[in-house]
Amino acid sequence: MANAPKIRVLVAKPGLDGHDRGAKVIARALRDAGMEVIYTGLRQTPEMIVSAALQEDVQVIGLSILSGAHNAIVPRVMDLLKQNRMDDVLVLVGGIIPDQDIEALKKCGVAAIFQPGTAMDDIVQFIRKNVKGAGVSA
Repeated sequence: MANAPKIRVLVAKPGLDGHDRGAKVIARALRDAGMEVIYTGLRQTPEMIVSAALQEDVQVIGLSILSGAHNAIVPRVMDLLKQNRMDDVLVLVGGIIPDQDIEALKKCGVAAIFQPGTAMDDIVQFIRKNVKGAGVSA
């Protein structure tokens, strides 16, 4: 198992939100847990995110959204993933997501929503349990 490929995670900050401290903290925690993390930086469009996910061959996309634009951005990301036949990519959303929006995001295909205060270990364990594909470490 030591030579098994690492779980590859893309962490992205979609939209115009300029605050990325939380995304960087998550990226570091996932890296420290043994995952390979690609951080795309600020102000990413859904098209940029899906293109990077395709190029980097990731198993997980983590979207960090604080701006309130999740109801517009996340469905677009999910549609682009379907168009690119990337249905096996686990999509996670973190940030300021009102409770009343969680069900709709999950219906469009988001695997989990992590709100402020979620323990890093909970996110790591969720990814490990839910990444598709055998022989993946981390």
